[in-house]
Amino acid sequence: MTVAAAAIVPFLFSCTGSKGSDSGEPEYAGYLFAYFEGRGEPEKQEQLRFAVSTDAVNWTALNGNRPIIASDTISKSGGIRDPHILRGEDGKSFYMVATDMFTVKYGWDENPGIVMLRSEDLIHWTHAYVDLAETYPENFGDAHWVWAPQTIFDPETGKYMVYFTLNRKGSGGLVTYYAYANDDFNGFEGEPQVLFSARYGSIDNDIIYKDGTWHLFYKGNTKDEGGREVKNGIQQATSASLHGPWAEDFVYLDAYAGKTPVEGSSIFKLNGEERYVLMYDLYTSGRYEYQTSDDLYRFDSIPRPFNKDFHPRHGSVISITRQEMDALRQRWGKYGFQATGNPIITHKHTADPAAMVSRDTLWLFTGHDSEGNQSGYKLKDWCVFSTTDMVNWTEYPTPLRVADFAWDRTGAAYAAHAVERDGKYYYFISTNGSGIGVAVADRPEGPYRDAIGHPLLTNEDCSGATHSWVCIDPAVFIDDDGQAWIFWGNRICYCARLKDNMTEIEGPIKRIDFDGFAFTEAPWVHKYNGRYYLTYATGWPEKIAYAMADRVDGPYEYKGIISEIAGNSNTTHPSIVEYRGKWYFFTHNGGLPDGTSYSRSVCMEPLEYNADGTIRKIHPSTESIFVK
Repeated sequence: MTVAAAAIVPFLFSCTGSKGSDSGEPEYAGYLFAYFEGRGEPEKQEQLRFAVSTDAVNWTALNGNRPIIASDTISKSGGIRDPHILRGEDGKSFYMVATDMFTVKYGWDENPGIVMLRSEDLIHWTHAYVDLAETYPENFGDAHWVWAPQTIFDPETGKYMVYFTLNRKGSGGLVTYYAYANDDFNGFEGEPQVLFSARYGSIDNDIIYKDGTWHLFYKGNTKDEGGREVKNGIQQATSASLHGPWAEDFVYLDAYAGKTPVEGSSIFKLNGEERYVLMYDLYTSGRYEYQTSDDLYRFDSIPRPFNKDFHPRHGSVISITRQEMDALRQRWGKYGFQATGNPIITHKHTADPAAMVSRDTLWLFTGHDSEGNQSGYKLKDWCVFSTTDMVNWTEYPTPLRVADFAWDRTGAAYAAHAVERDGKYYYFISTNGSGIGVAVADRPEGPYRDAIGHPLLTNEDCSGATHSWVCIDPAVFIDDDGQAWIFWGNRICYCARLKDNMTEIEGPIKRIDFDGFAFTEAPWVHKYNGRYYLTYATGWPEKIAYAMADRVDGPYEYKGIISEIAGNSNTTHPSIVEYRGKWYFFTHNGGLPDGTSYSRSVCMEPLEYNADGTIRKIHPSTESIFVK
């Protein structure tokens, strides 16, 4: 059966490196990561997901981190774990195997076998599963666990070998078996045979070939004389033949061995380099990290994290071409959802909204609190969404990460604001102390790149301030005469003109001050009926206040509070925009079930003016604009 891996919408041997055009083989431009998810609703975690990257460090989940194929359509159990993906020897076929297991429903007692998938384009997949006990009852009727299958091409036989860890009922052993896939990749040619039997057992095996040697990486352990495990981690065995014998060296390769448990090791080669990445799942802490090697024997000793917008469990990576990357993004690069109330975005934590109207589309740029129930700020990237009716929304791949700014030393993706100018889109971002930067893109959804290679503004531009986080929260306003202004600050509000190139300050920096101005942060400027409105966060916990002026740089007159303290959040952040003849007010709260002051969510309310131009008070609601 063939399935077109469905978007969920409320709508070589292991991994080869970059190939040159002279060889007639494809030149790889990025990477594809197949994984299952470790966070969110338990029933939806054990399903196949994809993410892509151009550098193997910064990853973006496809399909909004939703499954690309529903597990109950391809597996016997209704779940899958440990997906392994392989590019075929012809360069254009793809093979994937996964553990057929649904622990949420059936627990860890046993699993039936292996899911097998094949594709010619990474989009459409045929599928089948092998129940080991049912298919081979005589010698495998006692199969208990059939775990972490992988596929590799055997050059001696010209066939694809599927290997996996087997535990038999009543046995504590963990032995690696293999079988050759049939030509249709929907079953085995024959009964599985032993491939590798580690002294103390092994799981999560991954094989790669280099310079005449087969390297088998696995999670192993060390036992004392009494059979008690005293240490575990990633080890390897080597052989001159894919069929062994395999020589174990009993050396632990991961930096966490004996300290923090890891599993799910997977090895892949970097494009265009003789360098290999050994990644693994720190499953007790929810982290996913990697170490690198030039020779597959010696790995650097300091593990590093990936930058990602998802929480992967045991997965695998292959190299992909630019055409394949484009096809994947075209199919799953966007995620559609409907807003039915506040918060308007419920599948991830978003903060610090900045709305922009371009032609017939409203674009919403937000910060991204990494996860729920956070006790401190953890923001590594920004998000972008669009709508044409305020109900149906589209989320795009991560447009920008704080890691994209080489000059940043804080790793904190604070509030940002995007504007359109002369066919380009400029994304003004802030960090927690390194300054305000500006990125540029040809499309509102990005991707964006650092436009100048250094901060546009730093603390040195913020006179009168002594605290390190003063240079944050940029807000850009382009007046009717084409003059662009930037406002920013914490505790002190600053403004300045921008040059036409949008990447330089023009003239002096001015401090905004007036009677009643108790400024905390988050300025926003808009214009209505010829008058200028400065909206901002005030007090602590924060409320939203505003002032009005006849000139964009003041003097402003304080007009009062328009929105009270946000629910379950110490901070709030205004954005005001007119779209299709109506005015909208965006802010954030901590309104999701796992929301906090550090796990926030963007909300939206209608905004109305009085006859004299003052703003009517906005009362936060769960209905938002969706009142029947």
